Amino acid sequence: MASLRTAGMLRHLAHPCSHVRTLRASNQRRWAQVHDVRFLATTQQPRSVIEKYRQKLENKAKEEGLPDIDALKQAYKDKIERLRKETDAATKLPGAPAPATPTAADAAELDATTTTTTEAAKPSSNATPETPKKPVYSGSGSGSGSGIKPLSEILDMTKARDLPIKELSAIWRLRYATNPHSLCAVIPSETYSAMDTLARSRPQFVLPVPHPEQGAEIHFLQWTWDAATATSTVLFTQLAEYKNRGEFAQPHTTVTHYMDFSVDKGVVLMQGQVMEDRGVKPEDAQWLLMCLQRFYGGWDGTGGEQGQQRANERRNLLDWFASGDQRFSVEKLMEEAERMG
Repeated sequence: MASLRTAGMLRHLAHPCSHVRTLRASNQRRWAQVHDVRFLATTQQPRSVIEKYRQKLENKAKEEGLPDIDALKQAYKDKIERLRKETDAATKLPGAPAPATPTAADAAELDATTTTTTEAAKPSSNATPETPKKPVYSGSGSGSGSGIKPLSEILDMTKARDLPIKELSAIWRLRYATNPHSLCAVIPSETYSAMDTLARSRPQFVLPVPHPEQGAEIHFLQWTWDAATATSTVLFTQLAEYKNRGEFAQPHTTVTHYMDFSVDKGVVLMQGQVMEDRGVKPEDAQWLLMCLQRFYGGWDGTGGEQGQQRANERRNLLDWFASGDQRFSVEKLMEEAERMG
């Protein structure tokens, strides 16, 4: 039911007589012209990429001497993963613990990816072919088998639990600090809890990215949860991509929250990747993260009475979008986002 309401809201926003002309008529704002609003409407079920290119893939499999498409995918699995490799610039959330100054050796000691585990992870010649991946955007917004690494495969959990919060926070950031396309933060559990509570009932939303010389581009986001790894992940995708490919759309940015230390240390570790070939800069992704935190209540209660009023306005937009309320508009969304600029 929620997904139907969201689809209805997207169709409403895409109406030719909607708010686009209003925004274009406004010369007072820095980036009020909105592009890609037409992509908010999606009325047809997307075709699977496999079905669309089945004949070409079958021909390629024959050329390679392989029996079928599944065998072709398995043969090219490593190459595909390398091409999709995601890299990650440290970004710090307000209220997070101040960093200490660990060394690279400290980070290496906590790293769970040792030579032994790397060797153990190599597939044997008799390994069963991997099951094809599910669509990136699922209707349920939750489930296992997500492909998310548990934190235990990233950090030595025994050693990490013995560290003070400041040292753990600094080592977590150090791990990703060398990658300009990384997103990394340590979030206070209370802050994350406020966001998670809202996201459970409002897992989808749209956010603008300002481009002062060209206007603003609208991006679609969706939260997912994986109980098996104690994580939540937010997927960000341009609306053009989401309109064209629906549930098979490829996100340009993924952000995963690890809740393993939320109780005993009072922090949630966040790590994200910005894909280099999807037309989004790291600073755009950082802007989306800031908007995500503010619209989902991560900074509610700051800034006195005026700040609370702004937080209420953002909450209204989130509620209206989730329920399909006609009071939601791109113009109001832009006004709130512009105040954060």
